Amino acid sequence: MEEEMASIEENRTWSLVDLPHGRRAIGLKWVYKVKRDENGAVAKYKARLVVKGYAQRQGIDYDEVFAPVARLDTVRLLIALAAHEGWEVHHMDVKSAFLNGDLKEEVYVEQPAGFISTGNEHKVFKLKKALYDLHQAPRPGTRSWTKRCCRSDSGGVPRNMPSTPGGMGRRS
Repeated sequence: MEEEMASIEENRTWSLVDLPHGRRAIGLKWVYKVKRDENGAVAKYKARLVVKGYAQRQGIDYDEVFAPVARLDTVRLLIALAAHEGWEVHHMDVKSAFLNGDLKEEVYVEQPAGFISTGNEHKVFKLKKALYDLHQAPRPGTRSWTKRCCRSDSGGVPRNMPSTPGGMGRRS
């Protein structure tokens, strides 16, 4: 739990504030998981802080839910194209990448159990970035990743994608 809180603080996910009048703070909960090695022995205990997203109300706490999905046909096409063009293909684990995008909405959450700030018990956290199970979570992270990955002047072609005469992308 302390590692998770340190990671959240390091990522500058939130700031401690007074809850504005007329606003509601969403609760948080701890989710625990035991990671095991190939022999079944305990390798690591993991704790994750998640928003009680089920308590959010559509139209009040959020407007839409966004879930980025890669279609298998698209993945196959990109791999075939990379093979045909002789491009190098790299795998990237992005399961938590969506937590790095800045939130546009104002979202307030309660202080997590076991980590309530002494002298500030009445305060809440205003989220700057998403937490797991927040309905708005995937969109800002996807937006942030796309900005870093793709040039705006290239029609969405990734920066590292090679250019070929008559092929995809432009030579820089």
